[in-house]
Amino acid sequence: MAECLFCRVVAGTLPATVVHQTDRVVAFRDIAPQAPTHVLVVPRDHHPDAAAMVAADPELAGVVLAEAARVAEQEGIDRTGYRIVLNTGPGAGQTVFHVHAHVLGGRPLGWPPG
Repeated sequence: MAECLFCRVVAGTLPATVVHQTDRVVAFRDIAPQAPTHVLVVPRDHHPDAAAMVAADPELAGVVLAEAARVAEQEGIDRTGYRIVLNTGPGAGQTVFHVHAHVLGGRPLGWPPG
C-alpha cells in the first residue's frame, strides 16, 4: 500500500527513528509524542485497524502486544508503568489507518488519558 504512511515507514522509504524491529513489526518514535516515551508498534502487514487485524490474523494481535511490552522494557518504563493504546476508527482518534499500538510512559499517566 504505497499511499499508506506506515507501510512506507515499514518499507524504509519514509524515515523514522526505529527503536526495535522483528520479522513481524517495526517500532519507531512518534513524531508528536504525548509522553516522554511514545513509541508506535506497527505490524509489517497492512491492516487498517485492530478489528481488521484480529479478523485476518489473530496471532498478530498477540505479537503486537508482546513487542509493545518488549519496547517498554527496552525503553526502561516497564517498572514505572506504561500504557498501550490501540485506537480503532476515527471516533477513537485513529488518524493513520494502519493498525498500530502506542506505547506511552515516562511520566504519570492519569485517567482520562492526556
